[in-house]
Amino acid sequence: MNVNYPLVVKTDLNEEMLVECTESAQTAIEKHSNSNEDAAKMLKELMDKKFGGPWHVVIGEAFGFELTHQLTNLLYMYFGNMAILVWKCS
Repeated sequence: MNVNYPLVVKTDLNEEMLVECTESAQTAIEKHSNSNEDAAKMLKELMDKKFGGPWHVVIGEAFGFELTHQLTNLLYMYFGNMAILVWKCS
């Protein structure tokens, strides 16, 4: 799988948010290729600034999840073998 191509598994984001989030996730992963924690922190800060917080971000290769989120505020996708989960809840 091409690492530069996002594979969206589940989302209810609007088109603007989806484009912004996928591009920001790719930037964060490329900038912090040695630290998933730093990449997640960068993506969270970008989403909080652009769309208001609180956003939550998990980036990694192997994790399961079950969560509650606000409607129209969830994205679960892959870049290569890296999974990215982004959601908002207050």
